[in-house]
Amino acid sequence: MEAIASIAPEVIETTPSVSHTVPKLISGSEALMMGLVAEGVDTIFGYPGGAIMPVYDALYDYQDRINHILVRHEQGAGHAAQGYARMQSRAGVCLVTSGPGATNLVTAIADALIDSTPMVCIVGQVAKRLLGTDAFQEADVMGVTMPITKWNYQITNADEVPEILSKAFYIAQSGRPGPVLIDMTKSAQLELMTKPFVYERCQSIISYRPRRIPKQEQVEAAARLINNAKRPYVLVGHGVQIAKAEDELRLFVEKTGIPVATTLLGQSTISTDHPLYVGWLGMHGNYGPNVMTDQADVIIAIGMRFDDRVTGDASKYIKQAKVVHIEIDPSEIDKIIRADAPVVGDAKEALKALTALVQPNDHTIWRNEFRKYDTIEYEQITLPELTSTEGKIRMAEVIDMLSKKTNGEAVLVTDVGQHQMMASRYYQFRRPNSLVTSGGMGTMGFALPAAFGAQVGAPDRQIVAIIGDGCFQMTLQELGTIVQNKQPVKAIILNNNFLGMVRQWQQLFHERRYSFVELQNPDFITIARGFGMDGQTCEKRESLSDALDTMLNHDGPFLLEVIVEKEENVFPMVPAGASVAQIRLK
Repeated sequence: MEAIASIAPEVIETTPSVSHTVPKLISGSEALMMGLVAEGVDTIFGYPGGAIMPVYDALYDYQDRINHILVRHEQGAGHAAQGYARMQSRAGVCLVTSGPGATNLVTAIADALIDSTPMVCIVGQVAKRLLGTDAFQEADVMGVTMPITKWNYQITNADEVPEILSKAFYIAQSGRPGPVLIDMTKSAQLELMTKPFVYERCQSIISYRPRRIPKQEQVEAAARLINNAKRPYVLVGHGVQIAKAEDELRLFVEKTGIPVATTLLGQSTISTDHPLYVGWLGMHGNYGPNVMTDQADVIIAIGMRFDDRVTGDASKYIKQAKVVHIEIDPSEIDKIIRADAPVVGDAKEALKALTALVQPNDHTIWRNEFRKYDTIEYEQITLPELTSTEGKIRMAEVIDMLSKKTNGEAVLVTDVGQHQMMASRYYQFRRPNSLVTSGGMGTMGFALPAAFGAQVGAPDRQIVAIIGDGCFQMTLQELGTIVQNKQPVKAIILNNNFLGMVRQWQQLFHERRYSFVELQNPDFITIARGFGMDGQTCEKRESLSDALDTMLNHDGPFLLEVIVEKEENVFPMVPAGASVAQIRLK
């Protein structure tokens, strides 16, 4: 196997090594099925085709052990696997054919890489003798996906299947999670193994040694900075949830009394009603959390990578502060913001070690500084948006009412745009792991298939997709998948007949030159009913509460279209290229 950079400590508990031996000789396709069963895979999202047909033939005999979900487009398979993985905290599995089947999966793979979502993608390929001949539906999947996977490998021999599959799951789920891809030639699927099938779950790889336990001297250096800080500030990213370190984070901040903010993907790590929670960071995050980063003397960044949507102009970001950076991926250390005290290790283990060394403290006066900005934001933005009585319904009203009706306990699966930002602003998350969204890639069309995957991964939780009218039309075919599989996904389209976020930028920075952003939309509810899904449209403010009740109480999937204010903008906003201190309220 090719050498893989040491990326991070393991964040998903490994299962003790399991060995499965089958004395008879079996095909590569059946070996793949047996390996998936050995890995505990219970669900696959896929779409069959010629170059993966032998695997699908083998899957026919494993339907009692593996639930295959037929999507309507391979990109949908990838996003569904992402949603499943985010709820299950283990790899989602995709199965597609060669050529366009594989390339249709590329967007989801790239999305999974940047958002650290574990995924194992198995794609068909032409027979070994046809490789490089431009055969029917041949594509250089290895070349295409090398930059967007943690690891990829082409199987050309059936004997390779057990070892490669076990490595794939180990790499996807250990260290900083991410997608891996197996490109399996049709000849390898059909031929018999030359030796009995033996499957051992991979426990380590010599060339890939992620650090789990942080170095003690790094933890001690971080503790010294924190203990001497007057205005410390904790910034929490998605890595804390990946590490299942929510309790460790809470114990750490409660002992130290340090205010804590989250990134977009870090939301729901700590309850929004926790007294130490001050809001979320980013281009459209809360006013105080953004401005106050320039007032802190020590920043403790945990499981976040200082994305440009958080830092704004990085050359002007937190120049006054010492930085403690707890990060699972050593390549992220010093990449954007220099760390005075880097701690490379699993967030759960790092927080345990750090909490033991930090001193109890109370930073009430410092925390109260954030509240001054909260008051300004509430008076200038929140209150007007939630108490509007004129014009059409505002997106904020929908999310706020949804939050109250679900007690902040639903899982929101959001698409990308204004509705995504409004969902993060106004939903009051009360349970961990309650936001599934496309963060780093910003993939329109993510929410509908991801919501379905999340529902499969967490059947006991209420899943609500928040989608814009533009995003919905990119993957609306997955309504068929939802209906066929009888999953009770609820979806809300916030319809403003615009590509809203692009329109907002054109209004603010391009003198209202609305260049190709207005949409002539179809009748979404008729489309949903055509797939067999119930739904309704809400246009009047006085009908919104009943419409949300109808959706939430409906037995089965439901689509609610809400007609919202056409030219509503999302504030606060840090303009592109500006510093966080230049955040705008209007």
